[in-house]
Amino acid sequence: MSSSSAESVPAPLTGARFALGAIAVALATFMNVLDSSIANVAIPTLSGNLGVSVDEGTWVITLFAAANAVSIPLTGWLTQRVGQVKLFVFAILAFTFSSWLCGIAPTLPVLLAARVLQGVAAGPLVPLSQALLLNTFPKEKGHSALSLWAMTATVGPIAGPALGGWITDSYSWSWIFYINIPVGLFAAGVVWTIYRDRETPTKRVPIDVMGLVSLIAWVASLQIMLDKGKDLDWFSSPLICALGIFALISFLFFVIWELTEERPIVNLRLFAGRNFLGGTIAISVAYGVFFANLVVLPQWIQGFLGYRSVDAGLVTAPLGIFAIILAPAMGRIMGKTDARVLATLAFIGFAVVFFMRAQYDTDVDRLTLVLPTLLQGIPTALFFVPLTAIILSGLRPDQVPSAAGLSNFVRVFAGAVGTSLITTGWSDRTILHHSQLTERATAYDPGFLESIASLRDTLHVDTNGAVAFFERGLTAQATMLGLNDIFWLSGVTFIVIIPLIWVARSTRGSGGAAAAAAGH
Repeated sequence: MSSSSAESVPAPLTGARFALGAIAVALATFMNVLDSSIANVAIPTLSGNLGVSVDEGTWVITLFAAANAVSIPLTGWLTQRVGQVKLFVFAILAFTFSSWLCGIAPTLPVLLAARVLQGVAAGPLVPLSQALLLNTFPKEKGHSALSLWAMTATVGPIAGPALGGWITDSYSWSWIFYINIPVGLFAAGVVWTIYRDRETPTKRVPIDVMGLVSLIAWVASLQIMLDKGKDLDWFSSPLICALGIFALISFLFFVIWELTEERPIVNLRLFAGRNFLGGTIAISVAYGVFFANLVVLPQWIQGFLGYRSVDAGLVTAPLGIFAIILAPAMGRIMGKTDARVLATLAFIGFAVVFFMRAQYDTDVDRLTLVLPTLLQGIPTALFFVPLTAIILSGLRPDQVPSAAGLSNFVRVFAGAVGTSLITTGWSDRTILHHSQLTERATAYDPGFLESIASLRDTLHVDTNGAVAFFERGLTAQATMLGLNDIFWLSGVTFIVIIPLIWVARSTRGSGGAAAAAAGH
């Protein structure tokens, strides 16, 4: 690339090149976020086929998210070294190859290694997709670019369970990964064809090795601690204690190092800005709760309501209806409305949905399952774009790439942490409710003895069979009560974090998306 072309800003794409380029970039984003949730409903089947427990199977989700979170901060450095377009195409191809490795994995350790590779390859896809879309759209339509990106980013986790369930039931769990291959090859080919003459200038810049090593150290140790804590009885285990201490020390070292390093791999100084601080924490906590519930809900629907994988996916699919309908309109709405108001309405909407789900019981019908999911599409459409605008507003153009990378890192890692915490919380609350429900289930309680006698007569089984049936019902009730607690806590969390939105200054007219466009 010549110096003149490197210094000039390419004109926005037009016509067929504009449409095809935007579709290809959006497909790459969709493929990435789809894989963050497509395995959700396949976990029971996948775990059974590989001969492991469902708890072990959830590592397929959390390790992908953790690896993805670690690799995101490298995007800025890699972009400067190899160029935006080359890096994006290489990331798509690496993601596609690792998807193939996931599909052929014969054991859980091999699958987890492939998922780590897939998560690392996925790191640059989200921030670079935003950058390429913002370069594709005219600067004054930056909000529309973010809306298109948000639509793909929200539809992916929504479509994932439905698509994953259908593929798992109709074919094999391996095909939830194989479907990335044609999509990835098409997206990489189109992006390279259309964008290769729009490559960004490159330069040799040193990498913050100590920052990277300490980042990997605390993220990996914290994630393993969260995932294995439940199985090892938390801090009664020497391993969990060691991981916790190591995570804390490496995190403190990471913070101190990054704040004093001249070229940090993660620019933590951005948190000094009110909008970035409030917006990043708000979107990260919200996404952690949102994503974790997308993981546990299908597991409960399959494990305790007896739904097939495809049916569990279809129960969550209606979330996408309003999300798809309203997302394109966000580009127009954002130019006229304070983003803080829209984000507040989104959080209130999420809280209402989770409070509705907290009323579920073990006899819940399909309509009652689907209605909150359908309504959740409304706050989902109001979720990403306003908070992204809040995060980017008020920043200098040269700060935007680092800010986008850092906020995405925190958000994605929050998704992994949220999944671990909520899964553990659900298990703990289930154990508590099971203990409370069994307090009266003794041979000295007339009500219990009457229930067992009734079951013997109704089911035509002996006492042991009646007790076993009673235990299954009691476990189902305890699991439902534990999940209701999670739903209540999720709703309360969305209400509690609303003030974080209002820490930020008004974004009306601040041009967060425009700033992003300029920054890219």
